[in-house]
Amino acid sequence: MAVTANGRITLSATAQLDGATRLYGRKGRLVKFCNGELMGEKLNFAPLHLRNKNNYIKTPVCMSLTADFAGETKLRDLEMERRDPRTVVAIILGGGAGTRLFPLTKRRAKPAVPIGGAYRLIDVPMSNCINSGINKVYILTQFNSASLNRHLQRAYNSGGGATFGDGYVEVLAATQTPGEAGKNWFQGTADAVRQFHWLFEDPRSKDIEDVLILSGDHLYRMDYMDFVQNHRHSGADITISCLPIDDSRASDFGLMKIDNKGRVIAFSEKPKGNDLKAMAVDTTVLGLSRDEAEKKPYIASMGVYVFKKEILLNLLRWRFPTANDFGSEIIPASAREFYTKAYLFNDYWEDIGTIRSFFEANLALTEHPPRFSFYDAAKPIYTSRRNLPPSKIDNSKIVDSIVSHGSFLTNCFVEHSVVGIRSRINSNAHLKDTVMLGADYYETDSEIALALSKGKVPLGIGENTRIRECIIDKNARIGKNVVIENSEGVQEADRTSEGYYIRSGVTVILKNSIIKDGTVI
Repeated sequence: MAVTANGRITLSATAQLDGATRLYGRKGRLVKFCNGELMGEKLNFAPLHLRNKNNYIKTPVCMSLTADFAGETKLRDLEMERRDPRTVVAIILGGGAGTRLFPLTKRRAKPAVPIGGAYRLIDVPMSNCINSGINKVYILTQFNSASLNRHLQRAYNSGGGATFGDGYVEVLAATQTPGEAGKNWFQGTADAVRQFHWLFEDPRSKDIEDVLILSGDHLYRMDYMDFVQNHRHSGADITISCLPIDDSRASDFGLMKIDNKGRVIAFSEKPKGNDLKAMAVDTTVLGLSRDEAEKKPYIASMGVYVFKKEILLNLLRWRFPTANDFGSEIIPASAREFYTKAYLFNDYWEDIGTIRSFFEANLALTEHPPRFSFYDAAKPIYTSRRNLPPSKIDNSKIVDSIVSHGSFLTNCFVEHSVVGIRSRINSNAHLKDTVMLGADYYETDSEIALALSKGKVPLGIGENTRIRECIIDKNARIGKNVVIENSEGVQEADRTSEGYYIRSGVTVILKNSIIKDGTVI
């Protein structure tokens, strides 16, 4: 390495070769850099050649990397070694009342909503933690948390679930305790973490350096330790994971402006009108091409943050003790006073916050190839073990669909749909653009026969029934000759007594509901 008086640095890094790599007869060290940058500066690459005695090898085996740095550059930050995930704790926010995802959240927390036929939303951040090596996880809950707690216990805290070694998975429910700090339920995401600030005084937290704040209702696959490494190497107090988005969705997210070093210089939560236009930026700074940048002129926060532990405690307890929300209060204020950095996540990510987004994200799993896939052996998505048999499919046509285990499909047609566990679809039924969440239990053949003999509707979908653009919640009983197609194009409707709602044009059949024979919706 050469360092000039003006802060200009030149160093060489070996390429990855088979066997030992040597530079001019000496061992070289492989140095990794992220996104072609070093300390926020672009790198210039020039090939060199390895001298072997009196000859030159023409194949380049190392690169000369040159960059200009400010005088305060710390050379120790050139060490790009992976840090210990045991110094990181993750806090997964269980979400609010889930009103936009109602009626799926009528009796369950948002992270407990089933997805992909066999999983729950909470499995996504939990699996990302496991695959990243992070084994200290807290989940904060408040609304309808019974099924979420049950799933977490079965999937991650039991002997048959995913292992966390010497770590832990703990559910922290909102409580009311004597004293000023315990008078209210969680008032927002930041307040939820604030009410459990004492966790960081626990002996188990003595080695914790950084705190990951995650949402329990997002669909994406991410290596959190890459995120944490970027945060630590930059020296940031707070790092926000972000992605470029277009005009159509920009007002639904927190938007930020950044400088050419990736530092956040402005943040606005869900701006509208002129405030939205003011947040447009040249996203080529994120590495997008000119065409991509024109299509996606906004930088959106994913609601995924990493804080230095001491900074987080300072913000919540002393600097902003009355701020309730990270996105609308803590982050915008902190960006003006603390070193807040953006981290580009340029991959699939979806906020499952509405019925329409839930519906579309599920159906997107049937694409070829899907934008998000649960089929990844290297980074699997975990869930609870159910010990269900394979699905049984008799004389049926299945096109561009997912059929989960333990299901019975008989002489039916399933097209561009997701069929959940323990589902039963009977003769001549036709499902298209439908998300069926499945059932929590089976009915025996004798129970089904008895129900039919009494004129009742058994679990599942009856004969000669047509269903399109619909979400069918668990344990629904849909009779024979039913038509669910919303042919009139109704956008919003509440029909609780009839067993269904319509949200954004999508029909939602309620959990445990009964749709009688011959019904037309």
